[in-house]
Amino acid sequence: QWVYNILEKKAEADRIIHENPDPRNGFVLVPDFKWNQNQLDDLYLIALVHRREIKSLRDLTAEHLPLLRNILQEGKEAIAKRFGVPRSQLRIYLHYQPSYYHLHVHFTALGYDAPGSSVERAHLLADVIDNLALDSMYYQKRALTFALRADELLLKKFQEAGRV
Repeated sequence: QWVYNILEKKAEADRIIHENPDPRNGFVLVPDFKWNQNQLDDLYLIALVHRREIKSLRDLTAEHLPLLRNILQEGKEAIAKRFGVPRSQLRIYLHYQPSYYHLHVHFTALGYDAPGSSVERAHLLADVIDNLALDSMYYQKRALTFALRADELLLKKFQEAGRV
């Protein structure tokens, strides 16, 4: 619900760094709660898409390329303009498995070792765009490896099913 509150500007409207209001290909860029906004070394922002039916990386097809390209381009521009961080100094990625099922993209400072920015969980947005340009159904077909913490319910489900 907090994602929808942000998108509907019922909460945190004053924290919005950038918004593309297009209902199909737009998004809102906000600082992540992990970032105190006092220094740029641990810069961390989240792009939340306006479309509610896109839950995760698995839902993406070539139809979503305009949205993803907007996030990549406009997100980098907004961060450079607002914080002076060059585009080349950003890590831009999606998580799989995500922590919540509403498509969102992480923007972090390249030098910041953000939680979940490792290869087992993070998929670079530029790579996602390239993969979908090559094969519209890439993320429906592709086996995706991901790490789980020992206390996660999903791990327990895999164990109960004899898959781990």
